[in-house]
Amino acid sequence: MSVVGAMKAMKEKGDFSDLQKVVPYAGFMGLSLEQQGDEFITTMHYSEDLIGNKEIPALHGGTISAVLEMASLFQIACELEPDIMPKIVTITVDYMRSGAAQDTFATAVATRVGRRVVNMRATAWQEDRNKPIATANVNFLLA
Repeated sequence: MSVVGAMKAMKEKGDFSDLQKVVPYAGFMGLSLEQQGDEFITTMHYSEDLIGNKEIPALHGGTISAVLEMASLFQIACELEPDIMPKIVTITVDYMRSGAAQDTFATAVATRVGRRVVNMRATAWQEDRNKPIATANVNFLLA
């Protein structure tokens, strides 16, 4: 079964516990997904491997970027249910504050859905959703 088909099946069951089996990168990054109403929340569970600056300690910027990208991809897969997994074209990340050594959450919304390109806006936060640690604009190619 394709990744898109597996994501569709998980959404229909309302159970994303197999996410890390379906998307190995999600397992590597410690990601999980849950649906709350129409919103899909991606969680990057804290691990020492995610730390970039051990003195502060702060999450590595690449891990924050990765959770924003994956939240966008999961939102597309679950909301738009494309025939094939979209390919990333560009990602622009705005880092707003250091990511602490704790779980990080991310959501994404489509800002434009075309026939070939989807533009997404993703937000990552930790303790307070109103204080994001980073946001991203992500563009995907559908075909």
